Amino acid sequence: MKEINENNQIRKNVIIGYRKVVDERYQYNNLKDRKGFPDSFTEQRVEKFKSYFLEYLYPPPEKRKDLDEAFASLDNYIKQPEKLMRVLIDSTSLIFKYGRHLPKILRAGLKALKSFQSASKFEGNLVEKAIAQNQNPPYSIIQIEGFIKTLSRKEIDEFMESSLTLFDTLHDRTLVGKIKKIMDHLIEKMKKRPKIYSPPEIKGLEIGKEIIEKGDSLFEELSTEDQGKIFTFIIDMEREEMDRIFG
Repeated sequence: MKEINENNQIRKNVIIGYRKVVDERYQYNNLKDRKGFPDSFTEQRVEKFKSYFLEYLYPPPEKRKDLDEAFASLDNYIKQPEKLMRVLIDSTSLIFKYGRHLPKILRAGLKALKSFQSASKFEGNLVEKAIAQNQNPPYSIIQIEGFIKTLSRKEIDEFMESSLTLFDTLHDRTLVGKIKKIMDHLIEKMKKRPKIYSPPEIKGLEIGKEIIEKGDSLFEELSTEDQGKIFTFIIDMEREEMDRIFG
């Protein structure tokens, strides 16, 4: 029991520590002079993007329980999207509208939701490193980056690839609109079948929909040109930061 409590404390503090890393990385003063930073991006706009990261991809420890439970219940569908396709199969309007593209759109939406799971897995890897190195919390930004440096580059690349999938999806304005409509339909159908779909499963999809909707609203505020610029900027910066950590 003592070991479990200690590990929980380490996980909590790793989450807090990594949130500090993200907060520091996305400070306006740290971004404005970097190559490729959009001229139209104000400090307020940067704060909106940072808040999105910290609320939906790297939320604080007190919000993790509900999110972990929701995504654990949704995990089966993310791995096997054909199970959700069965819910859609009797929807004449969706089939007529999207036809053979319907499974592809659904898979794209579920793939985007894996970004939160990837972030949690990444943090779990950092927890293992903190335990292995016998380092007690709290953790500074330097310590968190030290844990990251001990991961394999393959683990880092997998984490980044999955995390950036969400922004790749949000950047496709046509696709994200279709995903939102399909998720609305899924949630409505699942709520009508409480004996088949549990409240946590439905909650997982609702949270997933919210993650996509909130991210979509960020991109909606931007011009088409700025959407492309910020998408490229975030990808390049994240890769540069990992290269810096790895020396």
